[in-house]
Amino acid sequence: MRFRACIALLLFLSACASSTPSPNERGTRSQRLANLQRAATLPWTDGGRCVVREASQPWPALVERCYRTLDHDRLAFHDTTGRCTVASADAAAVGIGFCVLAAPEIALGAVIVLGVVVIGVAIKEALDAYELRHAYPEESGTSRGTKVASREAEAQREPKLKPEPAAQDRQPPVPPAPVDRTGRASCEPVPVPHAGEDDPHNECADKFPPNRYPGMDVLVGGVRFDALQVGVRKLWEIKTHRFDLYSDFVRDREIEKEIKQLEAERRAAAACGYQFVVGVSTQIHKDALLQADQSLRVVVTGCRR
Repeated sequence: MRFRACIALLLFLSACASSTPSPNERGTRSQRLANLQRAATLPWTDGGRCVVREASQPWPALVERCYRTLDHDRLAFHDTTGRCTVASADAAAVGIGFCVLAAPEIALGAVIVLGVVVIGVAIKEALDAYELRHAYPEESGTSRGTKVASREAEAQREPKLKPEPAAQDRQPPVPPAPVDRTGRASCEPVPVPHAGEDDPHNECADKFPPNRYPGMDVLVGGVRFDALQVGVRKLWEIKTHRFDLYSDFVRDREIEKEIKQLEAERRAAAACGYQFVVGVSTQIHKDALLQADQSLRVVVTGCRR
């Protein structure tokens, strides 16, 4: 109950805050980015995963939801104004720190971090992804309401369909993708760590296209791709398994599975204005795919396992 009373106090204080961002600040720095940059200066026990998940919320709400994931042993709070002080010492142990950190008009200079802060892994990945996306503004796509597509992509554009549940090689379930204003999966590319620990496969995906986000897959239209090629709107699916060593029966089953996966990926790429390319290690694998679907773009990478 005491902690809830502290939260109520915080909400009252934040409602009265006088440090509201100016219109120019709101126009040049999104709330999500500002929250990520602010959180990067603090130590988190979960690598910042909670912060990344809640970064689009107002800062007080983010603090309320993620406060318990802070490394409290490395933090000291000083309420120099006295506005966060509560009568009970037990409540103060939690409430003052929470209030000081979350109230924007009080927090400046009132939070002391002991030792050097190493930015949480999740926060760093989110900030890096933001910087990389804005370094290539042509990739913003529908997330900013702009239709960006090459003539070739427009010619290949098909009706937007919900991607089929693809049989993704080595990949866990796709994490939730950002959505645009219509509620559909966003076409803005979002880097995510490579799925699995298949080093030869990941190395091929990074070096052959080459990958704009080394060490990362990319989500586009709610679908995970192995690479987004540097300098062009071209998404890649990389295959490095030893297809040549399979029996004829296993090859047929593998091609059936791959065709379903590749068709779903190609539709998602085309719907967002991207070209789609499949990279395989051998000519035999390429020939088998083209025999099943001549419309695919297949490239022999030569990558070995």
